[in-house]
Amino acid sequence: MKDKYIGVCKVGEKGQIVIPKEAREMFEIKPGDSIVLLADKSRGIAILKADTFETSFDEIMEGNNVRN
Repeated sequence: MKDKYIGVCKVGEKGQIVIPKEAREMFEIKPGDSIVLLADKSRGIAILKADTFETSFDEIMEGNNVRN
């Protein structure tokens, strides 16, 4: 499996996008999964699986990834 992917999505009339099949397979995104959208006006948008985000967030809050 490749570890990189680039694709193009179109935004529908209701603001919805379809995550390309290749990206869904790479990140094991299945129907019904929750995703987190992070946005920074100057840096762009990132989409993460909710369970991945929750794990990272928990580690940060517990101090496991705190830099000195």
